[in-house]
Amino acid sequence: MITRLHPGPRMSQAVIHNETVYLAGQVGAPGAGVADQTRQILGQIEALLAEAGSSKAEILSATIWLADMADFGAMNAVWDAWVDGANPPARATGEARLATPDYKVEIIVVAARSPG
Repeated sequence: MITRLHPGPRMSQAVIHNETVYLAGQVGAPGAGVADQTRQILGQIEALLAEAGSSKAEILSATIWLADMADFGAMNAVWDAWVDGANPPARATGEARLATPDYKVEIIVVAARSPG
């Protein structure tokens, strides 16, 4: 069974298939600094995972895109304070031109969820 959360004409914010949750790439408020955008994104991720019946402790993988790798340290400072240190996911970080220059970071997450 497939469940789609917050579907739109182009994409859903989350798709649940069996016990796996796939989140769309999350971005923060355009124009905010990388640390603020990262905090906003992680809050959005946490809310979507909760709605899907999952949590940050169940994140399997995270892909992080930065508009500028010079922001790696600032993003990591926020990530490190947020991530479940007992259950860290597999993670990759790269540099990419994002949808608008106002976006500094985009995070994509895949998570498990407990059956039920």
